[in-house]
Amino acid sequence: QVQLVESGGGLVQAGGSLRLSCAASGRSVSTYAMGWFRQAPGKEREFIAGINWSGRVTYYADFVEGRFTISKDNAKNTVYLQMNSLRSDDTAVYYCAANQYTHSRSAEEYDYWGQGTQVTVSS
Repeated sequence: QVQLVESGGGLVQAGGSLRLSCAASGRSVSTYAMGWFRQAPGKEREFIAGINWSGRVTYYADFVEGRFTISKDNAKNTVYLQMNSLRSDDTAVYYCAANQYTHSRSAEEYDYWGQGTQVTVSS
């Protein structure tokens, strides 16, 4: 079993930055693909960014528009999401997830999920 714990969320003004962390425990995620998703009130959970097991392959949702960067530190068993130029429509609960087999944009492909961290962007 893999446990994931997100941190780093909070309240930030539009245009500001946040760095989210997702610490894994229970098992090494060095061979796992990881992803970040978010869910705003009244909306479905949506894919933000994904990274393959080695960290060499990254991919993003179109709405990211170069503002976010996903990274993975296998030595620390942690994945990050650096978010810059935040907008009010980035307000949501942010989740990290682990996929044992392949990287994917689909939430259904992920095996483990964290509890989420709230990001609120004020305009």
